[in-house]
Amino acid sequence: MGYLVLGFFTGLSLILAIGAQNIFVVEQGLKKQHVFLVCLICSISDLILIFLGIFLFHYFIHYFSSSIELIFNILLIIFLIHFIYSKIRFYDSQINLNNDIKNISKFEIFLKTLGFTYLNPHVYSDTVFFLGNFSKNFLLNQKILFGIGAAISSILFFFFIGYLSNYLSKYAKSEKIWKIINIFIICFMSLLTIYIISETIS
Repeated sequence: MGYLVLGFFTGLSLILAIGAQNIFVVEQGLKKQHVFLVCLICSISDLILIFLGIFLFHYFIHYFSSSIELIFNILLIIFLIHFIYSKIRFYDSQINLNNDIKNISKFEIFLKTLGFTYLNPHVYSDTVFFLGNFSKNFLLNQKILFGIGAAISSILFFFFIGYLSNYLSKYAKSEKIWKIINIFIICFMSLLTIYIISETIS
């Protein structure tokens, strides 16, 4: 049980950092855009990556090279630039929270969620490499408990921020508030993109 608790708090400490994926989950919650689907995809993805790191860490450390990380960084930069561009492009358009927002298809949300999850190299560094490295000397049953604890923290966190944002969306129904939210998202994603670019070229 101690390893379950250790995994829970270790995973929670990693996922609490504000990142592109978390911001995306919050935004979907505020917009009420397939919140359950977004939270489910993020949770299942974390669970898969956590156990991938725990059981295959030694294989990954041998085959994971800087060139692969560079590819992921470039893909993420392209993805974020496209996302920022779409936010800027539609900034001055009329926002209809009752109709336009709900017309987004599940498939589009599915692809966006996968993009924010699997194109983010920090997701791999936190789940696969950090948790895998941290637990590499544990016994098999201890690794399983540790992984379950970390996965539970991810599941609770994503559904918490998703549905908390969903609940708070009733306070964000004015167009003015949504413009402020979009400005914050544009600024945050822009800073994140600059940071990733600086990491890539350094």
